[in-house]
Amino acid sequence: MHLRLALALATGIAVFAAQAADAPTQPAAPAAETRAVMTGDQVVQILDETVDWYRTLGAQQQAATQPSDLLILYANRQTADQIMKLAFDFARANAELLSSEAGVKKEAEEAASEQSLSRQRKQLDDQRASIEEEIEANKRQLASTPKQNQATVQTRISVLKGQLDLVNARRNMLTNMAQFANETDSTGFGANALKAHIDAIAASIPAASGARAAPVTSTATDEEASTDESVAGSSLRRFGIWDLATAVLRLSAKGATIAQIDQRTAELQQTFTTVSKSPLDQLKRLADRGDALAVQADSTNGTTLRGARDQYDTLAWLFSQTSAIVTPLNKASVLLDQYRRNLVNWREATNKQYREALEALGLRVLLFAGLLAAVFLIAHLWRRAAYRYVHEARRRSRLLLLQRIVLWSLVVAIVASTFVTELGSLATFAGLITAGLAVAMQSVLVSIVGYFFLIGKYGIRVGDRVQIGTVTGEVIEMGLVRLHLMEVAGEGQMAPTGRVVAFANSIIFQSSGGLFKQIAGLNLAWHEVTFSLPTGADYGALKDRMLEAVTRVIADYHDDIVRQTREIQKAASASETGDPQPSVQLRFSASSVDAIVRYPVQLSHAAEIDERVSRELLNVISAHA
Repeated sequence: MHLRLALALATGIAVFAAQAADAPTQPAAPAAETRAVMTGDQVVQILDETVDWYRTLGAQQQAATQPSDLLILYANRQTADQIMKLAFDFARANAELLSSEAGVKKEAEEAASEQSLSRQRKQLDDQRASIEEEIEANKRQLASTPKQNQATVQTRISVLKGQLDLVNARRNMLTNMAQFANETDSTGFGANALKAHIDAIAASIPAASGARAAPVTSTATDEEASTDESVAGSSLRRFGIWDLATAVLRLSAKGATIAQIDQRTAELQQTFTTVSKSPLDQLKRLADRGDALAVQADSTNGTTLRGARDQYDTLAWLFSQTSAIVTPLNKASVLLDQYRRNLVNWREATNKQYREALEALGLRVLLFAGLLAAVFLIAHLWRRAAYRYVHEARRRSRLLLLQRIVLWSLVVAIVASTFVTELGSLATFAGLITAGLAVAMQSVLVSIVGYFFLIGKYGIRVGDRVQIGTVTGEVIEMGLVRLHLMEVAGEGQMAPTGRVVAFANSIIFQSSGGLFKQIAGLNLAWHEVTFSLPTGADYGALKDRMLEAVTRVIADYHDDIVRQTREIQKAASASETGDPQPSVQLRFSASSVDAIVRYPVQLSHAAEIDERVSRELLNVISAHA
């Protein structure tokens, strides 16, 4: 780096010497040679821009997540520290030149002011002496003037004393103004303020104040650093979509940050190049002036040579001060080139990692989509096969339930294995999913649990007739979350109404409403009817006759009723056996005697049986009235 910097400076000096040799030798005025290259506001503005650029090291430190990044960051920090020192060297040299220019200007102004004040004081002194002589002459004339004319002379003396007081006042004012001008130094104060401002800015920058900079460390978390390091390697296949997507976004932001820093570095380099043009022109003019003095010195005598020596001293000092401005700027430009090369290498490495991570993410997403498509296609074929080849409702319902369980189990397994990287990540992923489901899908989870209670040993199957609350219907579908009933009504509640009623499976955990299920294949119910018996009748004989009448009606359906009764006893594990028989029970009260008749019916013939029983019982009661 130092060898490259020396070669650049040598090349700049050679180019400058060639330009100075080819330039016409026109002597310049000394006042123009002492002109400052930049104003104080411009110097502070360049320092502020350099300090803002220097603070981009913080963004680089946040983006550095790999050992190679830390090496580049260390090199950039060392280069940036040198650039800051050179920037402050340039600012102090320019401030020194401003201070010198202010001194020359002050001396010229003091000389001009002193000449003007001296000339005015001399005029006032001459005028005061003339007035004093005239006063003395009038006083001598007053002694020899007759008494009647003395008043006129005294009046003239009084006027002359007033003129003398005015002249003295003007002279005192000039003296005070000269003293104030000597004590006041506006130009010198501005140059000193600029130096103080430069020192204050330097105190806030460790590299410029001589303090030791903080060690270069990465501010990224351990998880981010490990992910980026692994992504930078060749083991991208073992990462999940989540980690790959995070790495892609982080690398994209990292590349954008490096590009932005490189742009700001290029802007600062352009600023230094623009600023260096004016002092380079100044050096060229000084070199031309020196060549012109050398030509004049060869053709002049000894007295002129002594004046040329003073001009040579002035030109040498100005050349030294101006070169103190140009040299830091040239060095900073060389260092900024190196700084930008580091950023370019860093950005190329980051872009390569970004492309690799993006390619791996694309392949993983395609694989994920392909697996899901295959699983859903198999599930669709399974469902079509179940509807086509399985005609029994219960078996088809179980196959469809198994299809849904297998489908969503595979989907969850594919999602988990695709989005997570390791077993620990899988456990974390499952824990987060479980917690989210427990809070957001509480009702759905309760319905899913209720489903397994509904399909137990004595649970509900497709085709069963159930009553939930006031709704009676036939189960047409059993889902994990809800069940659907085809509502029935009419005689014996056998006719479908055409309405499908949906209930959440969580109904089984609710205390209100209740769920009533009829055993599959059974069509039996017990009906009860009450009749008022006539007063004074033979109640025992009437009871026997009513029981015989009901038995005759039930006899037509006896075999089917007995079969269904045995099925009920078998399902209930009852030890009693026997046929279901109607019964008649008398209930006596103070005002009447009632007969309560209870008998079994087939639901499919419930209306017919009820009509026949009622008619037979009315005939029996009428015969005993």
